[in-house]
Amino acid sequence: MRRVVVTGMGLVTPLGIGLERVWGRLLAGESGVRAIQSFDVSDLPSRIAAQVPKGETSSGFFNADDWVPPKDQRRMDQFIVYAMGAAAMAVEDAGWQPAEEEELERTGVMIGSGIGGLPGITEGALTLEERGPRRISPFFIPANLINLASGNVSIRHGFKGPNHAVVTACSTGAHAIGDAARLIMLDDADVMVCGGTEAAICRLGLAGFASARALSTNFNDDPPRASRPWDRDRDGFVMGEGAGIMVLEEYEHAKNRGAKIYAEVIGYGMSGDAFHLTAPSEDGNGAFRSMRNALKSARL
Repeated sequence: MRRVVVTGMGLVTPLGIGLERVWGRLLAGESGVRAIQSFDVSDLPSRIAAQVPKGETSSGFFNADDWVPPKDQRRMDQFIVYAMGAAAMAVEDAGWQPAEEEELERTGVMIGSGIGGLPGITEGALTLEERGPRRISPFFIPANLINLASGNVSIRHGFKGPNHAVVTACSTGAHAIGDAARLIMLDDADVMVCGGTEAAICRLGLAGFASARALSTNFNDDPPRASRPWDRDRDGFVMGEGAGIMVLEEYEHAKNRGAKIYAEVIGYGMSGDAFHLTAPSEDGNGAFRSMRNALKSARL
């Protein structure tokens, strides 16, 4: 089986963009959770979220114009724009600039999203009801399809290898990375750009999760304290957004071109609880089997 290594990473997060800035703020214990100011949340039980800060790239913020031309942004929901930025960072970090046709054909993309273009779909539905079908953009469908994150990254960089999308809720990014690694192991590609992207923070998204009693509501006045898994005072999760993209590469391929190597992917495991739509099995059987499968895959 062919070995797979990580040679590039790109981040668009509530803590800013880029490895150095995000890693530094993580180590400093900073939180990206803030009160929502971008739209009205006064009638919602949860009024906080971890949103990507917008501003100048030089200051560590996300400026869409630096990653996607303004005319193209009108054809993409925000989750695709985030993926475009993170993918560009990852490819640059990896130093991967294929020029030969064979290299392009051996470079694939696998980027997933749990929800996709929820804000765009919401806006489209309102436009249809309020202004009629003639006012719906011809780009409405491709702007919101989950697989178009991978598709647009592929088109932008000319990557002609396997092009795929993963949709598995909170496991999406991990599945995309694991599945991409397997494509390299099985010799379907030499390089894969992979990861996850999400931008579902909108009134409909918040209302839906709030109705399911999934969101934290007790920390609207102290947002940084709201996300507290396993804590005694935990009362739900906090919606977030962003994108995390990796460049995976066959080991000999990376070594031969002198690429820096962050880590090696040696095992990957999956399982299903067959228990409940959202709650894990109480005995942890699903997680146990997933980890066992990963260890078996790694031959550990």
